[in-house]
Amino acid sequence: MTGTVEPVAGTEPTATWTADEMMSIAAARALREGQACFVGIGLPSTAANLARRLHAPRLVLIYESGTLDTRPDELPLSIGDGILADAALSVVGVPEVFNYWLQPGRIDVGFLSGAQIDRLGNINTTVIGEYDEPDVRLPGSGGAPEIAASCREVIVVMRHRLRAFVEQVDFVTSVGHGSGRGDRERLGLRGAGPVRVITDLGVLEPDPETGELVLTALHQGIAVEQARAETGWPLQVAADLMFTAPPTTEELGTLRAMRTVGSGGAA
Repeated sequence: MTGTVEPVAGTEPTATWTADEMMSIAAARALREGQACFVGIGLPSTAANLARRLHAPRLVLIYESGTLDTRPDELPLSIGDGILADAALSVVGVPEVFNYWLQPGRIDVGFLSGAQIDRLGNINTTVIGEYDEPDVRLPGSGGAPEIAASCREVIVVMRHRLRAFVEQVDFVTSVGHGSGRGDRERLGLRGAGPVRVITDLGVLEPDPETGELVLTALHQGIAVEQARAETGWPLQVAADLMFTAPPTTEELGTLRAMRTVGSGGAA
């Protein structure tokens, strides 16, 4: 049996949208009122600010640069964008963000992305290929390992491509579910790890027994075969596969207005 993932906003679906717009809106819908959210630039920032404008006005946005409960009128260009500080309830140092807020488990949800993710939700942002002689040297970890370790839950947002969704990542920058259920506890990681992977094709969630990512929802117009073709492991499909409700006119209008005003901040 299949179902529909309903939108939060109550208006009628709009006619057309892009894959990235669907991904941003799906990520925004996953955020809940009153949560403390550790935000990254790009699609995560777009999604978090969209959720705050639509259905979660008391969503607390925290950026790595030290801005707490920031409410920017425009999408920031970077975590150091001055509009984040101007709109923040408080600005603290980076060590305090990590030592007081993130590592003790005070953040409800953290957004992550990466160059690679594997079937157990481990993320690579370090190298493609061998570490000593890589094919590509990536930007590195930043605060991602701490986010993966300590946020109560993690939502991964990334485009669903075969080169990115691999059987095993070339380098584990941020631990998802390690080698399977129980690994996080053995490693002493506080948070639950990735609870949802939102892509431009659909949504994957970890199997409660194994931790392996399973396809639980497809966006409108996407077939299971498309998702499987872009996945580097034999992708399992949930028995109760859902279909994401299309964007509403309110969701899409708000998103597009944000991108127009803060054109550099959206992905």
